[in-house]
Amino acid sequence: MTKGKVLITGAAGFIGSNYVSYLMDHFDDEVVVLDKLTYAGDLRNLVMVSDNPKFQFVQGDICDAKLLEQLFAEHQFLEVVHFAAESHVDNSISGPADFIETNIVGTFQLLQAAYKLWMEGPNQFKEKFKNARFLHVSTDEVYGSLGETGLFTEGTCYAPNSPYSASKASSDFIVRSYFHTYGLPVVTTNCSNNYGPHQHMEKLIPTIIRKAISGAPIPIYGDGQNVRDWLYVKDHCRGIKLVLDQGNLGETYNIGGRNERKNLYIAQTICDILDRLQPKKGTYKDQITFVKDRPGHDFRYAIDASKIEEELGWSAQETFETGIEKTVAWYLENKELL
Repeated sequence: MTKGKVLITGAAGFIGSNYVSYLMDHFDDEVVVLDKLTYAGDLRNLVMVSDNPKFQFVQGDICDAKLLEQLFAEHQFLEVVHFAAESHVDNSISGPADFIETNIVGTFQLLQAAYKLWMEGPNQFKEKFKNARFLHVSTDEVYGSLGETGLFTEGTCYAPNSPYSASKASSDFIVRSYFHTYGLPVVTTNCSNNYGPHQHMEKLIPTIIRKAISGAPIPIYGDGQNVRDWLYVKDHCRGIKLVLDQGNLGETYNIGGRNERKNLYIAQTICDILDRLQPKKGTYKDQITFVKDRPGHDFRYAIDASKIEEELGWSAQETFETGIEKTVAWYLENKELL
């Protein structure tokens, strides 16, 4: 159901661009995308919607309070979906300042812009904006690391272990504070590792595919036994829209694929698919190479998605094996993006 204009931040990136495509394919919303176009943003990710008259792109920084004020005043946004973030853990180790600025300060500026437009004061909505919504997209990395058993729930204590996850944890708390202090209509989603079309080439799965087809060593940290819960990006997009429309205000919803896999298994599975889809002499598995583990590398993440499944009726449609087959095929068709 159309509710008015939607601001989507960071949507020239991986998950955001998939969400814009999903929204414009299935709903009637007018969409304004705000993206700074850093290394993680690529306008090619939005080509599929660029000709849609209900789509508009604005290049800009979520830390720019004046720009945000102008955009909110001009477009009278009724919804904000906030993807914009620095998200590459290795980069946060070598250069944490950008993560603090974008993920913490940028989130604050967005909340402030929404608050000024939507509300007269704490818990006092302007009539036009009484159904407004602000969805903050976060990560399971805020919860820290798990041992071999257990799952992250919405009640798990935060224990971030990298500058990236610490900055996202901070932004989650700022979002929470705007609900409890001002009554701003916020919801937060914490997702597990995403994969699928348009993911940035530095991430694990595109790196494995790129290195494999180029004949280079496929780097796997440590012994490859680190475990992640993998979520196909289009399943994530469905979950975000559902939480935005039906989630209880002030609540957090964990979105996970129930697809725990070890990093070594990920690499081996991709190699098996490439052996079938783009065969070469020998097997791609011969290129797998173990490299020195990164500092503070969390051992295992795994999400309990029971809350969104039971309260909102969401479930992941893709297993890792079905989703990765589609993902590898997409990258083989779009090698220029690797």
